[in-house]
Amino acid sequence: MAHELLLLRHAKSDWDQSCDDFDRPLNARGQHDAPRIGRWLRDQNLMPDCVLSSPARRAAQTAQAVCGQLGYPTEHILWDKRLYLASRETLLDVLADQSDYPQRLLLVGHNPGLEDLLEYLSQEPPPRQHNGKLLTTATLAHLHLRSDTQRPARHRAHLRQIVRPRTLPEA
Repeated sequence: MAHELLLLRHAKSDWDQSCDDFDRPLNARGQHDAPRIGRWLRDQNLMPDCVLSSPARRAAQTAQAVCGQLGYPTEHILWDKRLYLASRETLLDVLADQSDYPQRLLLVGHNPGLEDLLEYLSQEPPPRQHNGKLLTTATLAHLHLRSDTQRPARHRAHLRQIVRPRTLPEA
């Protein structure tokens, strides 16, 4: 059974805000980058069947901005508290819990768990930027999963591409 998984790290957050980490909002760059990823997904006809997101404010704002550009109803976003700062194992558990696994799933979350999951699933090592970073803020990884089971397995995904907002054209 083949499925697509879109892993999206939340957009850039505002560290100037004096608030709890969970409540940290996006900064101006994050508010600019998140819709760019949504427009790119729309232009590539990569509409998700399901959107799962961390309920942390920066992730929620990212998911809502992306879905707004896609025309995906924001009231259909599934908020899962387990995604907040989740480890790879927790992310795998969340994916396995999708009883009716969608053909294309968008998961919005946080590092380092998302990077760890991407490296775990990918058949080949994912390409890093010249500075060694993999999933910088608002970066999207598009994976094709190859698995017969509900729980994605190690090295059973083909990384189709990694998209960073700064590489995308302006609207």
